[in-house]
Amino acid sequence: MKTQDFDYELPAEYIAQTPLEPRDSSKLLVLSRKDGSITHSVFHDIGNYLHPGDLLVVNKTRVIPARIYAHKPTGGKVEILLLRKNADGNWLALLGGKRLKAGMHLSIERGPQVEIMAEEDGANRVVRFSQPVEKFLPAIGNTPLPPYIHKKLRDPERYQTIYGKVAGSAAAPTAGLHFTETLIRSLKSGGVGYAEVLLHVGLDTFAPVSEENVEEHPIHREWCQVSEETVRQVRATKRGGGRVIAVGTTTVRTLESAARDVPNDEVIRSYEEMTDLFILPGYPFRVVDALITNFHLPKSTLIMLVSAFAGWENIRSAYEVAKEKRYRFYSFGDAMFIR
Repeated sequence: MKTQDFDYELPAEYIAQTPLEPRDSSKLLVLSRKDGSITHSVFHDIGNYLHPGDLLVVNKTRVIPARIYAHKPTGGKVEILLLRKNADGNWLALLGGKRLKAGMHLSIERGPQVEIMAEEDGANRVVRFSQPVEKFLPAIGNTPLPPYIHKKLRDPERYQTIYGKVAGSAAAPTAGLHFTETLIRSLKSGGVGYAEVLLHVGLDTFAPVSEENVEEHPIHREWCQVSEETVRQVRATKRGGGRVIAVGTTTVRTLESAARDVPNDEVIRSYEEMTDLFILPGYPFRVVDALITNFHLPKSTLIMLVSAFAGWENIRSAYEVAKEKRYRFYSFGDAMFIR
């Protein structure tokens, strides 16, 4: 497969710069995988497309204020963007600044001291904080928005899902931004099940694939978790003939990671580790039956994932229709329900 095959044109004015209020007022494009047919709706009416016995699975991660500003001993400014906490307590971070070498110490106003422990690819560095940085983040950290959003976010909570509760992501699982507490209560009262998984989203999720051949792309790794309770709910849904509906590509990646090397009659197992699953067209989905997602960047691993689920021709046609109908794209944009 060629990376160029997953490209499409998107004028900048289609990229949503601010979230809509209320959350569930965004447009909803409903795409049938069987015949490519498209229906237009509004997100607060998504219950019209869900059935009693279906299981809605969400990613309960919460975005941390991962952008920190520090200074070198010479006084030069350094931007630290936390990407992932390692098992040894050190952090993988993206550093902005010049001549940032291993062994250098950085200072943060009202925060812990920082030592650069190792130099990784590009601007990535492994850093160690003199104290656990998590307790300082509410005071020293800033919410990192995707690079295509240029307007300041007045309320940082609008880049959090209403059900996010486990801090650890550098980016939001944005398909979930459309849900309100009222909408979730309504779906539950209509017989739709509700389950949670956890995947901490890294900024690599936004990185376009630069390799000519898709298979040569080194897929980013993310930590995820599926509990025994969610395993029980998924298995019961499958036995009962319901659909497992993933909210977002991160949920898809988590559920399908937990299904690898599992006997067909078990469907899925509990899971807690880093995943390197790269979902491309031709992938045999084991768990996910339907998907709620946003509109994704050209040549990204996310558009490849939804193309694997729905077929690239269906996705390309749906995106063209979405542009004609003035849908809003990317993180703060409108939604799709692929069934």
